[in-house]
Amino acid sequence: MNEDIREKEVRVIGPDGDQLGIMTGTAAKKLAAEKDLDLVMIAPQGKPPVCKIMDYGKYKFELAKREKEQRKNQKVAEVKEVRLSPSIDTHDFETKLNNALKFLKSGDKVKVAVRFRGREMQHTALGKTLLDRFKDGVEGFGVIDRPAKMEGRNMVMFIAPTAQK
Repeated sequence: MNEDIREKEVRVIGPDGDQLGIMTGTAAKKLAAEKDLDLVMIAPQGKPPVCKIMDYGKYKFELAKREKEQRKNQKVAEVKEVRLSPSIDTHDFETKLNNALKFLKSGDKVKVAVRFRGREMQHTALGKTLLDRFKDGVEGFGVIDRPAKMEGRNMVMFIAPTAQK
């Protein structure tokens, strides 16, 4: 930019996007200074390098504004957790299932964890059947992202939301 450009010859593009031709680096800097703008090298690999006359501060501001707008429109999927126990009752199970469905409808991933305590560790098959029942309950709203797997004293399964139309 400006004084950092040390090339002998540069191709210059005006502030409106029109080609001003090939000229010396000092002539291009002088032309930019006359218009109270900056000379910015946009393609240093070109033969000769390409420079553009522009308001660099305004350019950086527009770039930051565009980036901020893209971040704002981006949806970050959260992971919500639903905890179950192997001895859960029918109504409690349905309540947890409804909560998971609500999370999936809002576009969040769901982590379903069955926690085994004490002697329940000998009956991990109960947790597996419970997670299978849960999987059948969310069918149509979510797909299994990671199948049921033991992690310490918990059996964990991840469910991702299906694409909404």
